[in-house]
Amino acid sequence: MITARPPRPPRPAAAPPAAAAADAIPPSIAPAAGAQDRLWRIAGLPAVAALFELAPQRVERLFFEPRLAMRAGEFCRYLARERRPYRQVESEELVRVAGGVHHGGIVALAHPRRLGVLTPGQALAWADQRRPLVALDGVGNPHNLGAIARTLAFFGFNRLVISDHAGQAVPSESAFRVAEGGLERIEVVRAHNLPALLLQMRQRWRVIGTALNDNRTPLPPRLLSQPLAGDSRPVLLVLGNEEIGMPSTTLAACEQVVTIPGCGQVQSLNVAATAAILIFQLSQFFDNQGASCRNLERKDFFGFLGSQSDLSRHLQRLECSEDLIDGKSQHSKHQ
Repeated sequence: MITARPPRPPRPAAAPPAAAAADAIPPSIAPAAGAQDRLWRIAGLPAVAALFELAPQRVERLFFEPRLAMRAGEFCRYLARERRPYRQVESEELVRVAGGVHHGGIVALAHPRRLGVLTPGQALAWADQRRPLVALDGVGNPHNLGAIARTLAFFGFNRLVISDHAGQAVPSESAFRVAEGGLERIEVVRAHNLPALLLQMRQRWRVIGTALNDNRTPLPPRLLSQPLAGDSRPVLLVLGNEEIGMPSTTLAACEQVVTIPGCGQVQSLNVAATAAILIFQLSQFFDNQGASCRNLERKDFFGFLGSQSDLSRHLQRLECSEDLIDGKSQHSKHQ
């Protein structure tokens, strides 16, 4: 006996496209399609330790050499509780996992951090916190980006602005490796049309650029940390491309320029070296404003307050149990 198939329910009508939010990500700075789905290889113990301390939920897998078994112990325990795979491997296999020899003995496969977008209102509100800010416009080498992020974190800065310049490097696997945890400790936001934004920010920020050749009288670096008489605005320092400097429109949006004097035997410093010198000078601003960045407390993912050295000593005392490092546990079998 043949029975009639019940009619299929009608397909639901397609939802109308949502209205774009006022602060939606402009197409020019949205991440590439699929970029957020690919796991990043975070290599080196400082970078991996910072990742587990601040955002362990982003980690999907962990690989490490035998020499780092004890240091990786608590990371493995966390992943075991979350039923995520981890494995001790030999150096040759870790090279394949990391995609190169510069892995530092440990590699975490993790979801990348999404770049924030800096809106004019947010930029103006940050000025109330009285903390200096650094922006990059055209710094194309991801190693320089990582080195600058490491310097910012070392001196207690908490944010970095990058432009939507076509040549501007964005956080990547190599930048995270060079940053040695710095890119986990600072918020990186991207600015659409940085020159126009800088002009708006001058209401609340003292915008200073870096340049070798400019018609204006350069500011000595030591004065970066000294507020001007009658001007309480915090400093926003802008650095440009490694070879050609900042775009002319960005330089024109700066109120002042700062130049590091040299003896003339070479033309200039690497942008990461320039940034380190000027960021150190800016860090003195914290002390001048009564908000020192020297003794920041950090909360790690173990649930106690302590410094990075405290975390390292804690990990050294841990011993991996055999079910964590012999590759025989159920969790470690997941590849």
